[in-house]
Amino acid sequence: MSMAVVGLLAGMALGFAGYFGGFGAFLLVAALGAIGFVLGRFLDGDLDPGDLFRPRGRGRDDRTR
Repeated sequence: MSMAVVGLLAGMALGFAGYFGGFGAFLLVAALGAIGFVLGRFLDGDLDPGDLFRPRGRGRDDRTR
């Protein structure tokens, strides 16, 4: 499935949630979608758990100085 189709489905899900459930449902669907995306990337091996908590600009040696 292409990323365009995935984006289309996600947009439609958010649109339906916003229309039928209001803004709270829209936020809930968006938050759960983001969590599912991160978990999917982790399970595919594209994301390391340390990437979420490690500062980007500094290496391990910079913290000890």
